[in-house]
Amino acid sequence: MVNKGILIGIFFTGIVFSSQAQSGHVEVIKDSLITLLQEFRADNDLNPTASRRIKVGSAVNKTTGKRVKVKGFRVQIFSGPNRNDAYAAQARFKSQYKNIDSYVNYEEPNYRVKVGDFRGRDEANDFMRVLRNQYSNVFVFVEDIWVYE
Repeated sequence: MVNKGILIGIFFTGIVFSSQAQSGHVEVIKDSLITLLQEFRADNDLNPTASRRIKVGSAVNKTTGKRVKVKGFRVQIFSGPNRNDAYAAQARFKSQYKNIDSYVNYEEPNYRVKVGDFRGRDEANDFMRVLRNQYSNVFVFVEDIWVYE
């Protein structure tokens, strides 16, 4: 036989612990250096996912701008084993979007065509939605991109 007092004590202890767990209080413990790093990146514009919108198709003055390499995003519009198909997809894209750069690279066994130099993921996603009506298998990738400042 189990002592009823012990069972009642265990039951009430369980209620107390579960009510404490559901109190809605969350304690965040982090190193103070994380906050300093976040502030430094914000002050020095080092956040690759920060959204700086540039209108799709807008012209950039490449003669006066400084070309820099940063982490950013590109939209893949083609992936396949046929080189001619890759270059045909690139030519088709260039005829539609004259102000947006396109890149063909080979990663065995496929050729890939990626377009754009987007600093923000949301900007790349917006352009990807536009391209989904024109190309199949469209994806956004994180890459080193070249931009003019």
